[in-house]
This record gives sequence, structure tokens and C-alpha cells, in this order.
Amino acid sequence: FKPLMCLTLMFCVVPATNVPPHSTIRPGSPVPVNTNNPGVRKAARFGVYRYNNSSNDLFLFKESQIKKAMVQIVRGLKYMLHVEIKRTVCEKRDHSSLDSCHFQRNKNLQRTLRCYFEVWITPWTHKVHIPVAQCH
Repeated sequence: FKPLMCLTLMFCVVPATNVPPHSTIRPGSPVPVNTNNPGVRKAARFGVYRYNNSSNDLFLFKESQIKKAMVQIVRGLKYMLHVEIKRTVCEKRDHSSLDSCHFQRNKNLQRTLRCYFEVWITPWTHKVHIPVAQCH
């Protein structure tokens, strides 16, 4: 039995020797990852920041549910996420921390969007690149 290898405590991979001989998983292929994984949650938040920075909405949005997550190891970690985001009660001009923002309770102001984010994190350079942030 080989131990798991962890990259910056965000994502752990099973060494190749534990992959069955006829496995379809190839190095560098996207693999499903638990939506509660801390790295996934962090990547989803980066996607939300990107959305909030580019939207004209008066209020900040926050992730309400991560529906599906994949990760690919390519010069860092590339997360591919399907995330549901909802409007919060926090106004953009207040620059609130999203952690302290509650979801909108006023029926007329509630709004939910479905988003696809690609978030590329290179931990050793402390860089985050978000090439795709599509919400509808």
C-alpha cells in the first residue's frame, strides 16, 4: 500500500502504482473530486470573485452549492466547476467579506445563477488564473 501524495494540502492523488492496469485514467486527465474538498471550495470562491468583479449587479453573489467538480494536474491544479451562486444582502460598494454575507431574503431581490468556472491555481507561485467564468 502506497501513501497518498498531497499537493499543498488541497488535493491528494493516488500514486500510479495503485491504478488498475487497464484503467482509463491517464496522467493529466481531469478526475472527479469531492465538492467539499477545501481546494474545490477555494477555487469556487475565486470564480465567484471573478463573477462579482465583472457583473454590474449592485449586490455581491456567493456560492450556494457546488454541483460538480473536476481537477486536472497541469502545471498546477486546474479546477473545472459547476457552481450555483446566489445574490447576497451585501452591496458591492461595502466591500464586505463574502463569509459574512447572507443570501438575499427579499423575494423580489433573490437571484440564482448557474455557473461554470475554470480556475487554475499554481500554489508555488501563489497565482490564480480564471480563463472561464460563465454564468446564466
